[in-house]
Amino acid sequence: MKIVADDKIPFLKGVLEPYAEVLYLPGGKITRKDISDADALLVRTRTKCTEELLGGTRVSFIATATIGFDHIDTRFCKKNGIAWTNAPGCNSSSVQQYVAAALLKMASEFRFSLKGKTIGIIGVGNVGSKVEKLAGILGMNILLNDPPRARKENDAKFTDLRTVLGESDIITLHVPLNVVGRDATWHLISEKSLKKMKKGAWIINSSRGEVADTAGLYKVLSSGKPGGAVLDVWENEPDIDLELMSKTFIATPHIAGYSTDGKANGTSMAVNALCRHFSLPITEWYPEDLPFPGQPEIKIDGTGKSDEEILHLAVNHSYNIDEDNINLRFAPSDFERQRGEYRVRREFPAYTVKLSGASEKVSGMLDSLGFNVV
Repeated sequence: MKIVADDKIPFLKGVLEPYAEVLYLPGGKITRKDISDADALLVRTRTKCTEELLGGTRVSFIATATIGFDHIDTRFCKKNGIAWTNAPGCNSSSVQQYVAAALLKMASEFRFSLKGKTIGIIGVGNVGSKVEKLAGILGMNILLNDPPRARKENDAKFTDLRTVLGESDIITLHVPLNVVGRDATWHLISEKSLKKMKKGAWIINSSRGEVADTAGLYKVLSSGKPGGAVLDVWENEPDIDLELMSKTFIATPHIAGYSTDGKANGTSMAVNALCRHFSLPITEWYPEDLPFPGQPEIKIDGTGKSDEEILHLAVNHSYNIDEDNINLRFAPSDFERQRGEYRVRREFPAYTVKLSGASEKVSGMLDSLGFNVV
């Protein structure tokens, strides 16, 4: 059999070669000619799996090593007998780490406490639920908006969008991109909806760029009403709007979910799904020996420091969000290279915190985030 794979999917090379011919290509440059005789595709979001690409080929299976699957024309696949799968939840802890880094940085630089602030989480799936847990650890008041879950669960804990927009100090987006339908999210955040936010509120988008209208977001950010914006995703990636970027507090190149752990999870889920589909003799494969972080031990003397200051030190050690922010601002034209050549970034459980001069409470908070505390 023949498999065409995105050459930026990590840990993949060598895994399937004993059972198939594997052709590795840049995800955004895979053509119909490349896959005309392929049986399967292993992709990321940069490969648009549409009729234009798939029509007339023998592809019968697509696995994307990502949570999102809006780059796959699922209707065409169903009509033409092409099975497909995504990797739900693979990078949820990575996005939680990103949001933690963003929240703690904004609180530190603007000198406010996250405890007692109201966070509105729009989209409460695998990722949003991890952010909900984070917010609970930080002592924040939490508003949840997820219409599909609210209908299914009939749970009073979910709040309507108007209330979330009007009452939240920080709004964070974790929805899929749905262009049409009852739960459409395309331009869910528009100039009109942004104007419903309370003055000084912050917005974080690490879902899909098209969920927020670029022109509306730029206009409202220019007005000074919001406290600021953290954007990891953009309309028209990789050709991002530089004027909008100039108005953000943090701007990163779609890497919120790009921890090494998250990538390994996504690749594993894609490989295992492909092997099940084609009955290949690989079961529950996972990459061996993920690279260790450069400094896996974090020493913190908590004497005289607040709980949030201690958390900020630990989180920032595991992931310095400003490194990605600075890299994008200095070289926005390198958006794709910064994604494709992204550094090793391990999640909280890869780190041991040696904590002294601090309370049991903050030790428990670090433990709840996943750090190993000694």
